[in-house]
Amino acid sequence: PVVTLTITHDLLDNYQHPPNALLATIKKLQSGYISGTRVHLGKLSDFLHTSCITKLSFLRDLDDQTGKHEKVVIDQLMTQPTAKQYLLSNGRIKGGKRSTFAFGNTGVQGIVRRSRSIQIEPDEISGQSPYSRQNSYGTTRSNSPESPITNHFNYDHAVQHVAHHLKDETSMSSTPMGSPRTSPKTARKHLKSATQNEDTDITELVEQLKQSTNLQEQADIIHYLFVTKGGDWDTHMEENLRVPVKDLLIELYEKAGQWKQWWLVRHTAGMLRKRVEDLALAATDLLVRQKQLSVGLPPDNETIITSPLPPDELAAIIYEACGEDHSTASLLQELLVYLAMFIRTEPHLFDEMLRLRVGLIIQVMASELSRTLQCTGEEASDHLLNLSPFEMKTLLHHILSGKEFVINSVPCENAGSKLSVKSLHSKHETTRFARLSCRNKPTSEVPVLASPSLVISKEQQEEEEIADRQGQWLRRRRLDGSLNRVPLGFYPQVWELLRRCHGLTIKGNILPGTLTREMTKQEFKFALQVEMVLNRIPQPEYRQLMVEAIMVLTMLVENDGNSINLSQTDIEVDKIVHEAHNLFIRDLKMPPDVVEQAVGAANICLYLYDSAPSGRFGSMAYMCRALAHILNLPVTSDHALECCVS
Repeated sequence: PVVTLTITHDLLDNYQHPPNALLATIKKLQSGYISGTRVHLGKLSDFLHTSCITKLSFLRDLDDQTGKHEKVVIDQLMTQPTAKQYLLSNGRIKGGKRSTFAFGNTGVQGIVRRSRSIQIEPDEISGQSPYSRQNSYGTTRSNSPESPITNHFNYDHAVQHVAHHLKDETSMSSTPMGSPRTSPKTARKHLKSATQNEDTDITELVEQLKQSTNLQEQADIIHYLFVTKGGDWDTHMEENLRVPVKDLLIELYEKAGQWKQWWLVRHTAGMLRKRVEDLALAATDLLVRQKQLSVGLPPDNETIITSPLPPDELAAIIYEACGEDHSTASLLQELLVYLAMFIRTEPHLFDEMLRLRVGLIIQVMASELSRTLQCTGEEASDHLLNLSPFEMKTLLHHILSGKEFVINSVPCENAGSKLSVKSLHSKHETTRFARLSCRNKPTSEVPVLASPSLVISKEQQEEEEIADRQGQWLRRRRLDGSLNRVPLGFYPQVWELLRRCHGLTIKGNILPGTLTREMTKQEFKFALQVEMVLNRIPQPEYRQLMVEAIMVLTMLVENDGNSINLSQTDIEVDKIVHEAHNLFIRDLKMPPDVVEQAVGAANICLYLYDSAPSGRFGSMAYMCRALAHILNLPVTSDHALECCVS
């Protein structure tokens, strides 16, 4: 936490004789420490460029100079509303379990999970490296932490201040929620129609809600009622008092925040269509630094934002792009605020990035958790949405910076255990790339709630270290492709390439050579034109291979001394990549069945994705050979190029 104390001129101007105690304190502050606490003393202007400024504009009426309006608003905010009469018993129900009354036979169970659209490709899930492809969406892993919405909760110490109509949860069944094995995109598309056609007795459902003490069950029922009946529908949960579904949703939101169930906080906030206070300011901070934004999950639901927008209009675009996925809508707003913080304080993290695809960044974060925790894509989405705001910000920073990290399972008083993202420190930790670390010895009397299955033997550690090294370049290409990163000076080099050739064809999209007559090599508009074509490639790792192939082409035109005539040539970059893939398969003499099992994005072998760019057997070496074959460049008997590219 950062505490800022502002020392004004009035405090120092005490008849030109400031108090000695104040002067002594300032001298201590200048030393950098006071009472063992680290401090930083400076002018206000020194802190502005790294500060997050919020204007409380809702507190002031510009036409009212008396301040009465401000006092009324503050009094309303500070005055606690009178607690409603409790409809249900507020006492603890020891040993309460998930009820099965009319619940398992309806489409209500697991409806919150089915509303999500965070989708991870099967080969991105943990274990789906080119060396080990054993899991899918339908599998479960015994060595992964329990899903945050199916673990046991203990709320005996939770403070009960929220007036409510819902019973308090004391325990939750460990049986995982039922969920369809279809893609989240398909599930979201048909969610509303499926629930409306479900033959469900609403009266029994409301009665079950009255008796339920299970947080997940309450969330599923309220979500179902909200989707099918609307927020203003009266549930008749209390006699002589109207209890609409929206009131129950607000109560659920408050309970989730009180118990720090972040997955439910984000979901209910999305259903209530809440908006982050500094959303428009955050988007503007990114846009004015020449970074375009896209919101929504790729490839079909992305919306590009190129200019600053009012807060309500920006929030409406986000909710429209996310559709029925309320959790992702809240998470998108949260990540936009974090990205704005980083670009203000660490602008180098965004070097050579023109467009920030926030939805794709969410998918990368989920795939990182899936790989790290060795769990399914659905469980990884659960863990991602249940990260605290601080852990979410920390994970995003590690994704942007490329730093190695570990994830610890930390005991939590109310939620059993939670995940904590930490940077690597010790030399031993750096050899274990982004892996779950549960060997922390407890230093207090709080018991560590870690599963025995998470204890890793020495042999398993060695195997996992080898597996991490094997999938390192595949992961790097996915991260760079998702962040739209390109090499330094990439766009001016592409301009020089287009000046020499008739055009480039990238995934069926053409970059004509005439662009060099309309735009200069340093023009931002030209970089956006190239970026737009590259962003039409949905697979991030395949996008990076295309970037590498273009880099080989730029190296060719840079070093050939204008000896190769490309003025009438339309170069197909896809053809170079696939030819390099064929050469790679032929050199490795891989059996057809192995190649078939290791097929990745765009039918490219995962082994090629996991190859380092440099080296004799690197991906760019095969790109050079493929380019020589396609352009009929002179080669020696051992297939070496007679040019500086080799």
